[in-house]
Amino acid sequence: MPPMKKNNLLRLSKNPFIISFFLIASLSPAAQKFVAVDGNDTNPGTIDKPFKSISAAVLSAAPGDTIFVRGGTYTLTTAVSISSSKSGTAEEKFHLFAYPGERPLLDFSGEPMGAKGISLKAGFWHVKGFDVKGAGDNGMEISGGSNNLIENCSFFENRDSGLQLSNGASNNRIVNCDAYYNADPPDYADADGFAPKLAVGTGNAFEGCRSWGNCDDGWDGYLRGATDVTTTLENCWSWGNGFLKDGTDPGSQANGNGFKMGGGDKSNSQGLEHHFILKNCLAFGNKNKGFDQNHNAGSMTLLNCTGYQNRAADYRIAEALNPGRTLVVKNCVSLGGGVELGGFAVQQNNSWMPPLSAAATDFLSLDASAASAPRKADGNLPDMAFMHLAEGSILVDAGVFVGIPFYGRAPDLGAFESAWTSIAQKGAAIPSGFAFYTNYPNPLNSETILRFRLPEFCFITLTVFDAMGRESAALARGFFESGEHRIAWRSGDLPGGVYLCRLQAGGMSASVKMVVQK
Repeated sequence: MPPMKKNNLLRLSKNPFIISFFLIASLSPAAQKFVAVDGNDTNPGTIDKPFKSISAAVLSAAPGDTIFVRGGTYTLTTAVSISSSKSGTAEEKFHLFAYPGERPLLDFSGEPMGAKGISLKAGFWHVKGFDVKGAGDNGMEISGGSNNLIENCSFFENRDSGLQLSNGASNNRIVNCDAYYNADPPDYADADGFAPKLAVGTGNAFEGCRSWGNCDDGWDGYLRGATDVTTTLENCWSWGNGFLKDGTDPGSQANGNGFKMGGGDKSNSQGLEHHFILKNCLAFGNKNKGFDQNHNAGSMTLLNCTGYQNRAADYRIAEALNPGRTLVVKNCVSLGGGVELGGFAVQQNNSWMPPLSAAATDFLSLDASAASAPRKADGNLPDMAFMHLAEGSILVDAGVFVGIPFYGRAPDLGAFESAWTSIAQKGAAIPSGFAFYTNYPNPLNSETILRFRLPEFCFITLTVFDAMGRESAALARGFFESGEHRIAWRSGDLPGGVYLCRLQAGGMSASVKMVVQK
């Protein structure tokens, strides 16, 4: 293509949507397909002559291609099916994106009961920016598909679970997605917000997701045909489940748990294991329990979670686990919902453990209305004061280190780390000469540089931990002079993922979050 004039580049740079599209168009060797409500499936799928249906674009796409769907309402009576034959690779993924700056609504309300909305059986797809409503069954089902990324989508008013993972679906990431008001008439017994359940595979993760007002559970990990699988949730919120959109209770068959972490037929008589890891998760106002074992016989780890006014209990994990399996609960908060944990639980620094306790005055706000506010422009969760700790709370800096970044001398309790320091720290400010800078590069492939500044001669430790809080590397231990210091870290054979580097210097501490890409 001919070189662009300088003034054109300057004009484009003022519009991030145009410049991002220009970069995709000019740098990507893969093809682009376009879909619009006024398109035609006999068109070639260009931006000027788009397809009318996503299905036509999928049929014509090859690995590495991007399908852009323009904004508007797409009225659909059959599922958008992506078969396993349309799988990409780690190097060449398929991309199904909302067109930059626009938000397509896929309305399946005309479907018969039992029909899916989006049926994804393939692997290595990145789906981003869609609203999905009214499907006759799941708004989206990932059935057997693996290594997919579903980002910034919402699934609502579908006639079964908003998004379900089943039939061996594994290593999928669900990021910044919402699921709400999903209900399955006439029985109202099975529609969850997010459902990694039945014969689901392992390694699936949810990050920054919200689930509310679903007639059954917010998250449901009930198993049938699978066991020894792991699901991870981080920064996820679940509330008001067990009710219909109008607030009515459809009956006892609608369970109404925030996070149901497993289970199986006949009270899980087979001892099926769904290992759940929850970090910084929030459950409140659910009809039943906030964090529910539901007969799960696998391991469960709850770190910095918060339960508030769940009707039956904030936490109920009391039944014996299979041999060798563990329950770990650390830095968690309960307010107004009760806690029932088995004596086998490994507990540390939770709000119900003396001398700690939680009261309404420990929080900036108990008004939950902002939880369902629109997401930020980048898709992240909205800011809110609800369940954030107030200055002076006994829960500030009251936690134990679990591998999650924190501010101050120690982690706070609950799902939200505050910018306060504990009462004990007041009058003992950290010297202004202390600093721990973000490492560079970050993300890193093999090596990164860590920089820190010390205000005085002191003893330090510099340690790397993995996402589970296990020590991965000891980088420094000893006395260091005041001033700037640089230390290189080589990730070596460590797997890709999120790591935390913690610096302790005298009575001061700080952490940085590092991402290793392999």
